Amino acid sequence: MYLETNTRINRSKTLLTSWLASKVSADSLAWLNQQVEKMEDGVLANKILFTSFSAVPRYLGKEKLHLSIEKLQTANELIEGWIPINWTCEQAGRTLLLLSFPHGDREQYRTVVDRIVTSADVGEAIAFYQSLALLPYPEEFQMRAAEGIRTNMTSVFNAVALDNPYPANYLDDLAWNQMVLKALFVGSPLHRIYGLERRNNQKLSQMLVDYASERLAANRSVNSELWKLAMPFQAEAVAKLKSTSAVISSHTV
Repeated sequence: MYLETNTRINRSKTLLTSWLASKVSADSLAWLNQQVEKMEDGVLANKILFTSFSAVPRYLGKEKLHLSIEKLQTANELIEGWIPINWTCEQAGRTLLLLSFPHGDREQYRTVVDRIVTSADVGEAIAFYQSLALLPYPEEFQMRAAEGIRTNMTSVFNAVALDNPYPANYLDDLAWNQMVLKALFVGSPLHRIYGLERRNNQKLSQMLVDYASERLAANRSVNSELWKLAMPFQAEAVAKLKSTSAVISSHTV
């Protein structure tokens, strides 16, 4: 298992480095590689990670990577459901640093990353949450992911919920259901939640029907993506609600 994790991490690092090489200057990439090498030596790795993690935007900038379809496919082949379509140079650089920190000691790795997240600004939090599926010991960060779902910052919530395989693979049903329902509340597109059909469940369906009922009772619209999720468990209720929704929509046109 450890060997498999190391192989995945090394491939991820190679991929991230290749993406950055085509977007940032040679000097910027040299700075990042220098931080990686220092951490891999193990001397003062904690200090180097903290200082370099914050400094990434200054050296790499925040430009989007603008990955091609082929590069996105490569990412998905490495980790199914990983779709870094909106990743920036900043996010790629910070992820590379997290992957490069020595992870032979499981507890130490979790503790150090936890400290970074505790004091993270919005950009740092987004980078962390979007990198969750790539990290060693991803199961150690389930509570952190749940915190990201509860945040009142939509950009941070979306970093957890959208184009990210972590929630479908590691969250329990309670956290998963809360995430899907919150996506509706904040207007995030459900189709960008990986594993949506696989993780669908009876309790979620009931929550969605209740949510739709409340909105329709207030003459408010309902995201049409909701019906497909609720239908397998609540076909009759969905049919009635869709009918009501159609009437409301016709009156608001």
